[in-house]
Amino acid sequence: MAVTRYRRFLKLCEEWPVEETKRGRDLGTVVRQRVAQAFREGENTQIADPVTCDEMFDSLARIHTNYYKNKYPRWKDTSFTGVTVEECKMVLATDSLKQMEEAKKGKWTKLREKFSAKTPEEDSK
Repeated sequence: MAVTRYRRFLKLCEEWPVEETKRGRDLGTVVRQRVAQAFREGENTQIADPVTCDEMFDSLARIHTNYYKNKYPRWKDTSFTGVTVEECKMVLATDSLKQMEEAKKGKWTKLREKFSAKTPEEDSK
């Protein structure tokens, strides 16, 4: 039975899209990492709790197939803030988050990084 579970999870991982704007932070990447951890021995992995494993698979499959999005359709594509889905994706993109982190730095920190050979992490040590 572990072979069947393993293959179902592999198929789910193959179908799950990778969101390029969230490099290393998207749900598909996390799912792949968790499946790799859970099934370290591949098809030979012994599953301690098959019921919980099946429940996890079913939950992930519902997320992947947009089960709840289809079951409970939204009237508008905005949230209470008025921000659209596209705007949320743009803000949550890895590049945008890096720009925001850069903008948070003070002038002195930016100047120190620019003219110092050491990184700020090395300075704090």
